[in-house]
Amino acid sequence: MLKHFTGSIIFTVIALALGAFVGWEYSGTFSGMISTLWICVVLAVLETSLSFDNAAVNATVLKDMDPKWQHRFLTWGIAIAVFGMRIVFPIVIVAIAASLGPWGALMLAIEEPERYASIMEDAHNGLMGFGGAFLGMVGLKYFFDADKEVHWIRILERPLVKFGRLQAFEIGVMILALRGTSTLLDGEEQLTFLTAGLFGLVTFIGVEMIGDVLGAPEGTTEAAARSGLASFLYLEVLDASFSFDGVIGAFALSTNLFVIAIGLGIGAMFVRSMTIYLVHKGTMSEYRYLEHGAFYAIIVLAAIMFLNVRFHIPEVVTGLIGAVLIGLAFLSSVRWNRRERAEAEALPEA
Repeated sequence: MLKHFTGSIIFTVIALALGAFVGWEYSGTFSGMISTLWICVVLAVLETSLSFDNAAVNATVLKDMDPKWQHRFLTWGIAIAVFGMRIVFPIVIVAIAASLGPWGALMLAIEEPERYASIMEDAHNGLMGFGGAFLGMVGLKYFFDADKEVHWIRILERPLVKFGRLQAFEIGVMILALRGTSTLLDGEEQLTFLTAGLFGLVTFIGVEMIGDVLGAPEGTTEAAARSGLASFLYLEVLDASFSFDGVIGAFALSTNLFVIAIGLGIGAMFVRSMTIYLVHKGTMSEYRYLEHGAFYAIIVLAAIMFLNVRFHIPEVVTGLIGAVLIGLAFLSSVRWNRRERAEAEALPEA
């Protein structure tokens, strides 16, 4: 196991050293440095412990990618996750919302972190709309699949397979969900949520189209490379959608852009290492219903992101619900494996 997490451990040591530097620069005191380090650690632990559903879903996609693209997900992907989603993305949001250039938004984050945090929080509903719509489509696509044969909660999943035979049924469901959720908001916020949600829906369709366009004859090197690129893009958007809530929620602990990036970046690195571990150990294939639990967790997360536009639901609650669903799926898988072994041993030898 250690070899899968060595890179994450090294990254953590470097990141915490950088966190200590940031704490000293901003406070000029030893106690301020220790306080900053503590916030980095708390953010990292929260991001890691509450993102197992993210790792499980990533593993379902990553297990079908070749080792080269798996490695790129861990290397290029972590750069996108840490610098893209935790630093560049919030700056872009603030730049757009405050009508500033990228440099002006960065200076605002450094010199006026409270105002920067306030602008980011004002963008909350739009982010929830985009992330909830994208994640919701990921979950709906999984369950509204006419070719799906393995069912965990049969009474729910079997009827959904029949609806999956209807063209674009899941898109209609998502549009209705967006419209219904928007009624919880008023005026301009309603329009912001709907617009962001439609962009999330279009992004999902776009990623799916890219996968089709990059198709190539089966068994060729070109097919593997193109499939890897499409899956990589899909995983990055998926990971970004998972991280929206965490990025916004982190401002409750710190308004410092760099502290948030360091803490959440450590967590993002461990989530990626966890994903690779699950793939290399064949966990998703060995435990029959684990994938189902992960996609149920996605549906729940999407629903919570929608509800978060009106009701505050702590990220801890979201993470615990996901962990419980995956845990129940794991236990069901263990029982199924035991039953299968018992039946195989009971068969008379030929």
